[in-house]
Amino acid sequence: MNTLSFFIKKYLFLKKKKEKIYIYCTIRKKFLLYKEEEVTRQYIIFLLKKIKKYHTSNILLEYPIYINKFFYKRLDILVKKNNKPHIIIECKSISTVITQKTFDQISLYNKFIKSPYLIISNGLKNFIFKKKKNRFDSIKFIP
Repeated sequence: MNTLSFFIKKYLFLKKKKEKIYIYCTIRKKFLLYKEEEVTRQYIIFLLKKIKKYHTSNILLEYPIYINKFFYKRLDILVKKNNKPHIIIECKSISTVITQKTFDQISLYNKFIKSPYLIISNGLKNFIFKKKKNRFDSIKFIP
């Protein structure tokens, strides 16, 4: 059993209603339709809160960023520290292969957010980066 399967069985609160499955979000305090990407998001939230001890008020979900006045995107997760961006997290579904395109996506977002840390996760693989001068270096642990 992998870590994500263990998390789903032990910590994810699911309910079934009218043949659909819903996941409880501990940040938004509501049930959301079951999607693989949402499982990854809830797993990352669990790690941030229970393992890394980030406070719920510092974890923002689907945070809007404006690329220009006509076009905006939503960050999956933005973690703040001392009221400044600390980590941008891009969550993908378990079946999504993480590619250079995914890193390009989060890098574009970070041009506007200017976070010192980036994380890309599909729940099974986590890629964690720390900004050093004008580049990002891979690190092993969530800051």
